[in-house]
Amino acid sequence: MSKTLIYAHRGANREAAENTHTAFDRALLYPIDGIETDVQLSRDEVAVLWHDRDLKKLGLPGKRIDEYDYQQLQEMNFAAHFPDAKPEGVMSLQAFVDAYLARCRLLLEIKNRSWEEAARQTLKVRQTLVLAGDAGDGVLVSSFNMYSLVYAHGIAPDFPLVLNLEPEHTVNDARRALDEHPFLHGLCVEISTLDVDMVGLLRERGKSVAVYTCNTEAEIERALVLGVDILISDVPRKALRMRDK
Repeated sequence: MSKTLIYAHRGANREAAENTHTAFDRALLYPIDGIETDVQLSRDEVAVLWHDRDLKKLGLPGKRIDEYDYQQLQEMNFAAHFPDAKPEGVMSLQAFVDAYLARCRLLLEIKNRSWEEAARQTLKVRQTLVLAGDAGDGVLVSSFNMYSLVYAHGIAPDFPLVLNLEPEHTVNDARRALDEHPFLHGLCVEISTLDVDMVGLLRERGKSVAVYTCNTEAEIERALVLGVDILISDVPRKALRMRDK
């Protein structure tokens, strides 16, 4: 890639409630390259956008997305935690892809939960791949869960899949993942672990380098200097300004 691509993390989430139409539309007021979002399943098996393990931000601590049907989630206010925001129901992955795929690149992170049955996890992967369609590099699918990515590769061998690394993962962990799973399109690393060795490894293997979540000037500058392919940020406007400067 000729330059680092800037992805808005859950939309412009400092300006609107994350993973809502408003947050995504606000992000597209800037010349961003892509949007990152999170995929979970409702109780009745509809792929929807939500990051957290529970619904505490909606005033429902201890309750989870998968305890409600899609229609119930649409009737809730998923912007409740954002000051003065208009009420918005949950967004389905279908609606998100339909609205934004033609407007920018997408990074779909599949969330896996320890309490989920394996069948629901695989269903979530299948739905994501089907809805993403044949978009090439226009859509990337990522996960912290290697099982999900191995399963995805088995049913869609050519789809670009990205493994997310935890902050405690080192370059040795990255090397092991690439040795064991050469199908990976790339890795998405936490900004505190991004260094010359990590980038060098990925470049040596011909893999994509993504980094999360770069918000301070120091974090953004480090990612830009090291030449990552994708920079994910809660402040995409600042990241764009620094990149283009």
